[in-house]
Amino acid sequence: MAARKPMPVTAAGMERLRRELDDLLTNKRPSAAALIHDTLEESPGSQTDGEYEGAKNEQAFIEGRIRTLEDILANATLIDEEGARASDVVHVGATVSVRMGRKRQRFTIVGAVEVDPAHGFVSDESPVGQALLGHRAGDTVEVAAPAGQIKMTIESID
Repeated sequence: MAARKPMPVTAAGMERLRRELDDLLTNKRPSAAALIHDTLEESPGSQTDGEYEGAKNEQAFIEGRIRTLEDILANATLIDEEGARASDVVHVGATVSVRMGRKRQRFTIVGAVEVDPAHGFVSDESPVGQALLGHRAGDTVEVAAPAGQIKMTIESID
């Protein structure tokens, strides 16, 4: 099997992933198995029943998510957040304040597994992340967006 690409993850992100995996293993997996068992006990031969099918689908989703989380955690590389704060160059783990015309926005550059655009977490592989990486405060970068090029001036890096 080929080696997987390392996945950068913040300490908080790593903890969230571990908690989710623990919940799936200790709570949701046994719960799904019990529901399947109970459904079969209540009406033998109900494998075509909608409730049974729903329980089997839930179990399949849980098993898939467990495998995904185990893979992510096995390949996770902890982001050096202290180093990110001490650097004057944008890199994974940095929080960047930018200006786009009169609008200001903050982005935290994270690995793909922690992306949450609604909260300002953008991937290092996204157009915004790629445009910002390696630049310093005062630099202006251009981001290719569906509506055209967007210019961003980096105001600060935390």
